[in-house]
Amino acid sequence: MTTKQKQKSEETIKKIVAASEILFASKGYDSVTMREIAKEAGCSHTTIYIYFKDKEALLTHLSMPPLQALLVKIEALLGEEFDPEDILKAISLEFIVFCLTNRNTYNLFIAVKSVQVDDKNTDMELNQLRNLMFGKFTGALQACLKLGSDDQKLLMYSRILFFSLNGIVATYTSSEESVEQLMNRLSPTFDEAFEVMLTGFKHRISMNK
Repeated sequence: MTTKQKQKSEETIKKIVAASEILFASKGYDSVTMREIAKEAGCSHTTIYIYFKDKEALLTHLSMPPLQALLVKIEALLGEEFDPEDILKAISLEFIVFCLTNRNTYNLFIAVKSVQVDDKNTDMELNQLRNLMFGKFTGALQACLKLGSDDQKLLMYSRILFFSLNGIVATYTSSEESVEQLMNRLSPTFDEAFEVMLTGFKHRISMNK
């Protein structure tokens, strides 16, 4: 492939990915067809299959880079020598900021075509990354609660944490405030929410001993 051909292919891929992002966000992943994406990208419906075999491949291509960048930030925070509860709060806030920054597409990145968070056998690369990230939250929560890795309460409480984070994000996806404005105004509330949640988890654990 010549340099000119390679450049043209890269430009076509960018247009297809951009078109898919627009359509997935506006119409929903399940409603969009490959033909519609090709039309939005300005290419033929046969051309799109040269680069992406199906919508799932497009979803993966679109979602992997931002999620990988988020994972890098989370892993960096997990490597800090802070109190486990402070680390859990920090990675939770990082997740909230990520979702609010990508408020039109975060559901694509996090939820579309997802599987159970403890599924060890998923073949989809995107879900492997999603579940790896969930595992980071589980590990951070485990350090706070001092539960065994095979304790079913750990998985349950990790899910509750994730439900709560997604609930926070969903509340503000339509807000006209910027991410900075939201975080400046609400960070104390988020911190208190994490404190209350952890206190509740610890209380439940102590009751079952």
